[in-house]
Amino acid sequence: MKLFITGATGLIGRTYLRHYGDQHDVTVLTRNPEKARKALGSSVRTVVSLSEFDHLNEFDAVINLAGEPIAEKRWSDKQKQRIQQSRFRITEQLSALIQNSERPPKVFISGSAVGFYGRQGEQVVSETKGTPHDEFSHQLCQQWEQLANQAGSEHTRVCLLRTGIVLARLGGALERMAPPFKFGLGGPIGNGKQMMSWIHIHDMIAGIDFLLHHDECAGAYNFTAPTPVSNKIFSKTLGKVLHRPVIFRVPAFTMRLAFGEMADLLLTGQAVVPERLEQAGFTFKYRELEPALAQIYPR
Repeated sequence: MKLFITGATGLIGRTYLRHYGDQHDVTVLTRNPEKARKALGSSVRTVVSLSEFDHLNEFDAVINLAGEPIAEKRWSDKQKQRIQQSRFRITEQLSALIQNSERPPKVFISGSAVGFYGRQGEQVVSETKGTPHDEFSHQLCQQWEQLANQAGSEHTRVCLLRTGIVLARLGGALERMAPPFKFGLGGPIGNGKQMMSWIHIHDMIAGIDFLLHHDECAGAYNFTAPTPVSNKIFSKTLGKVLHRPVIFRVPAFTMRLAFGEMADLLLTGQAVVPERLEQAGFTFKYRELEPALAQIYPR
């Protein structure tokens, strides 16, 4: 297939291309072509701007993974705007290019996040069960998805990736979370009851490839393992896998002082399950947290 990918140098994009890239003819959008070729290999074609296109007739599929990391900085008004525009602008442009195509791509796979549901407590949430809590993460994902859905037609199906915490050794949330645990200083955040919806990087990229090749799949899909856990259990399991004690706790007020409103992402959560992905026939390799972490941090 001829693929066009944005956000290809991020954790998900580069891992996907490392495993599946040689099966496809790949073009990536990047501001730094030299850096992208070093990260992704010399066989990928690079473009620096969507303005190079009037349409996307030449591509069979578009995978849109671009976006400013949401949990790395305090949410000032300026940072919120940066987070929004890094997603909205590219997604809107891609949808317009697909609409302008006489032979449009057959599928548009576009990023979203479990933040779509907002805080949900311990209630289990699926694509068909639960009412989103109206807050910044929900508003962000809702608008992001609406812009992606504009690409949909009888010729182009749109698949939305409502992604949880992606677990991988290098990159993503775990790379930032693990160091304190390795020194025996890790522990739950706040009361530790907030639910964490996670997915192993292997299942993340396998799920994307599944949607790419299954023409009957369209709409929103939760990219999370079937077994969400509380922050307390996540912390204990990570400590167990790393063979370190988990005796500390990070007070909620410390997180709020450090990160302001953004701390809500860490202090609240949602128990999201992949109902539609499993109904479509996808099989998870890592359904449980401990084996997933053990694969990432082997003895």
